[in-house]
Amino acid sequence: MTLTFPQTPPVLAPTTTGARFPVRRLFCIGRNYAAHAREMGQNPDREPPFFFTAWAETVVPGGVIAYPQSTADYHHEVELVVAIGRSGRDLRVDQALDLVWGYAIGLDMTRRDLQQVAKDGGRPWDVAKNVEQSKPLGPIHPAAGFDPGAGAIALSVNGQPRQAGDLSDMIWSVPEVIAHISTFYRLEPGDLIFTGTPAGVGPVVQGDTVVATIEGLGDLTVVIGAPAA
Repeated sequence: MTLTFPQTPPVLAPTTTGARFPVRRLFCIGRNYAAHAREMGQNPDREPPFFFTAWAETVVPGGVIAYPQSTADYHHEVELVVAIGRSGRDLRVDQALDLVWGYAIGLDMTRRDLQQVAKDGGRPWDVAKNVEQSKPLGPIHPAAGFDPGAGAIALSVNGQPRQAGDLSDMIWSVPEVIAHISTFYRLEPGDLIFTGTPAGVGPVVQGDTVVATIEGLGDLTVVIGAPAA
């Protein structure tokens, strides 16, 4: 078969086993921590969490990431990421964890000024969330031995604490998140689920060093670099 242009190879995320995890799709949960929902001006008692999608190409390893164009307010959001290893649809909550291959630390970097414009206009968030290099991901740890229901989650910028919470603070637990998404899509191996961020999100600038940590998963370090050419 002749192609009109060379096909982009799949995104391959590292794991702690030495194997590579081929990334398929991203599902991202919004406002899944009550304190973060409130800092964003929302009422978590009235409005439940929700999810949006993003491209696999947004996933990059730790290291230097480019400050994106068209924004002056680029924010950090630390999240637990669930890596799906089996397919399933219309799952019960008690079945959901059977699909999980592993867990990782992730960042959902956000062009916050563009997100606010979209919110004000009742428009989708794509230009705010679906951004090149905006989903740095740490090595994926196999699921065995990790409890996604409890553990400290935190983020610092240049050594100064910014975000701090616990996985137990999630409004929708990891099994509930998986089961909910499975009512809309058949989850498939390679899918990643970003499960939401605790309070304390804020801006970064070029030269900042961001360190994200989750108890049991180590840390992820990202340096904000110059805008991409």
